[in-house]
Amino acid sequence: MKLIYEIVGKKDIKDYRFRDQVIGSALSIMNNIAEGFGSQSTNEFIRFLQIARRSVFELESCLYAASDNNYLNEIEFKKIFDQSEKAIKIIDGFLRYLRNYKLSR
Repeated sequence: MKLIYEIVGKKDIKDYRFRDQVIGSALSIMNNIAEGFGSQSTNEFIRFLQIARRSVFELESCLYAASDNNYLNEIEFKKIFDQSEKAIKIIDGFLRYLRNYKLSR
């Protein structure tokens, strides 16, 4: 999230709706993970992790649009995209763990 604010939040992007969508999708990733964790239910946690995963793909879609509109240079795009790919791997690993945990109970 910090990276999004450092790069996108500080840019002079006149398309405020778009800028807010990028920031919102990144924030949604964190918020859904937190909400799922707080649910105290494995099924709910899985559901919220799936939502967080979709938010990562929303963010990546926004990154491509930002690149196409020259809001981000290649280095900025790659920094954020690489972090989003790490987030997907972490979420997927957590989902595998929780699903296996459910099966072993």
